[in-house]
Amino acid sequence: MTETAAVLVPEAPTLPKLREAAAVCKACPLWEGTTQTVFGEGPAKARVIIVGEQPGDREDREGHPFVGPAGRELARGMEAAGLARDEVYITNTVKHFKYKARGKRRIHQKPDAAEIRACLPWLQAELEVVRPQALVCLGATAAQALLGRSFRVTRERGTLVESELAPIVSATIHPSAILRAPDERERQAEREAFAQDLRVVVEAMG
Repeated sequence: MTETAAVLVPEAPTLPKLREAAAVCKACPLWEGTTQTVFGEGPAKARVIIVGEQPGDREDREGHPFVGPAGRELARGMEAAGLARDEVYITNTVKHFKYKARGKRRIHQKPDAAEIRACLPWLQAELEVVRPQALVCLGATAAQALLGRSFRVTRERGTLVESELAPIVSATIHPSAILRAPDERERQAEREAFAQDLRVVVEAMG
């Protein structure tokens, strides 16, 4: 086990090279008990990178990011905001599913600081290869990993943030938060707010 994945990142990286190298990453213990590394997907010259927290149960089984219920909410929000899927590269801060087994179910667990630090070189390499016009962080894990530990999504969601990572940078809730809303009325309100946060980015891109 290495301290971070930095030593595994290939020189002169491309997305295929990064995906191949990440497939055998053991920089933190999260690889144990998972099906596979879930790397980012999308065009190499995407205008937008969207970064979530980590793959979930279905993502781990299928090997693709945001293919579960939260992915459906993300797709719905993107469509409402006028953000075309073929303009977007979608990835996660942590590339392995962290969970606690409960019977046959695998319950999501939040990655800790050491796990995020170990995995961060993959995300940094993705950003360097794609060089997006806009970066959108979904939820606190992604936002604090990229924008600093003091960043608060609840306070700064839907605003444009100064960052060297991309010309346009913003953060909003993770779409899984929509699924946790107590009733359909609250869920719909969260969907509309989420789409509006994405719309801010779309309008800034022109």
